[in-house]
Amino acid sequence: MTMRRTAVAATAALTLLAAWGGASSAAAATAPKTPQAAGGCAVLAPGASAAAEKAVAAACEQIGVWYTWGGGHGQQPGPTYGQVDPSDPDSAHDPERLGFDCSGLVRYAYARAVGGDPLSGNAYHQFHSPHVNQRFTAAQGTGPLLPGDLLAWGSGGSIHHIAIYLGAGKMVEARESGTRITVSDVRLGGDYAGAVRIAPPQTAPGTFSTWGTDVWTHKEPSTTSPRVHRFPGPTTVRVECQKHAEPVTAEGYTNDAWSYLPEYGSWITNIYIKGPAWLDGVPTCP
Repeated sequence: MTMRRTAVAATAALTLLAAWGGASSAAAATAPKTPQAAGGCAVLAPGASAAAEKAVAAACEQIGVWYTWGGGHGQQPGPTYGQVDPSDPDSAHDPERLGFDCSGLVRYAYARAVGGDPLSGNAYHQFHSPHVNQRFTAAQGTGPLLPGDLLAWGSGGSIHHIAIYLGAGKMVEARESGTRITVSDVRLGGDYAGAVRIAPPQTAPGTFSTWGTDVWTHKEPSTTSPRVHRFPGPTTVRVECQKHAEPVTAEGYTNDAWSYLPEYGSWITNIYIKGPAWLDGVPTCP
């Protein structure tokens, strides 16, 4: 099939109710320690790269989601249920809350922005990532920073907290148990350690963008096989190979081509990948 699709703003046929709404009634009844941010989360200054702006947008979509200790560190970037932090009594309900800790949010934001999983690991790993191309000391303050830069806190070589700069002295963060992801003023005092700028990996052959919202990948090239990963919106992905398999009809198109996404270990119908029905330059799977 050689028909070329044009990406349109449509809701994907493969959807799932937002999972974090299923948190237990006990967790839902526990009020956050700080008010939930209602807005103000956006790119607030010019000069950021397109990838950094996408990372900000992805993080801002999570405003109001619970902080949960250890959240966001599953097999793939995305919200997960947390754990009890033995040092923090406020984390008692974290195993019932679907969300992110500070580095889980950063991981998710940059995965959404550039595809793959470039910032896996904790705050320390992210602050020292090989994808860092510029560093800023604590003494430099926010003057040289651009939206999407990562601000970090720690001392003695350790990093215990990380957040995403928005511009205008603001940041989006998953701060601590008992709170929700919110916009905060940048805290330059205390053990603020400085900031880093992330250089996203170069676009590699086989890189494409998905389209639509709430699009699911599957374990096998079939809509009846188990769902693996949900793309809330357009996402950059790497396609390893493609094959003809189960025909799918969605969004007014019918196509039997499926693409394998190695970073997600799963398959997606080519209907939801921008490009021709059979992707140019992508080999056929064995």
